[in-house]
Amino acid sequence: MGYIATMTNDDVLDEFRAAGALREGHFVLSSGLHSPVFLQKNLVFMRPERCERLCKALAAKIVATVGQPEVAVSPAVGGIIPGYETARHLNVPSIYVEREGGAFKFRRGFHIEPGQKVVMVEDIVTTGLSSRECIAAIQAAGGDVIAAACIVDRSGGKVDVGVPLVSLCSLEVPAYPADALPPELAAIPIEDPGSRRLR
Repeated sequence: MGYIATMTNDDVLDEFRAAGALREGHFVLSSGLHSPVFLQKNLVFMRPERCERLCKALAAKIVATVGQPEVAVSPAVGGIIPGYETARHLNVPSIYVEREGGAFKFRRGFHIEPGQKVVMVEDIVTTGLSSRECIAAIQAAGGDVIAAACIVDRSGGKVDVGVPLVSLCSLEVPAYPADALPPELAAIPIEDPGSRRLR
C-alpha cells in the first residue's frame, strides 16, 4: 500500500504551521472548553498533498498498531475528509455518520455488516465526546471497532474513547471550562471557530 515512515509530533505540527493552521489566542473549542491554542484543521485538509501526507502516515500507524480494518467510519462533518483520505490509503470503504435528532446515525444508504472490523477516524480529539458517540453508533449497528484514530490527540494521551486510540500526533494543550479560566486567558477576546454550536 506504499505507506510512509511514521511522522513525528513535530512533523505533524510543521504541516499545521505551514498551512497557517496553528493559532494562538483565546478560543472556544467545539467541546465548549476554552484554550490558548486552536488547530484550524480545515486549512490543512484543503490541500490534497498535505492531507495525503498526514493520512497516509495515519493509515500506516493504524495497521502497525491494530491490524487491517475492513471499513473506516467518521463523524460528520469534521471527520469526513481525513476519514476518506485515511480509508484511501487503507484501501477500504469510507463512510460516515451524521447527527439526526441529536444522535449519530448511518444515513445515505451507509451501513456496517455485523462483526465488520471498523476503524473510527476523526480529525482532532480533545475530550473524545464525538469519538465516543460515533463509536457507540458503529457498535449499535453491529460493527467491531478495533480502534479510533485521529490526526491530533489534544489530550496528550489522557482521553479514553473506550477503544484503543491511534493518534499521529499527541499534544497536551491546556483547555479550561468557561468558569475556570486563568486570568491571562480571560483577558484575551474570545474567538469561536468551532462548528458544533453552529445552527
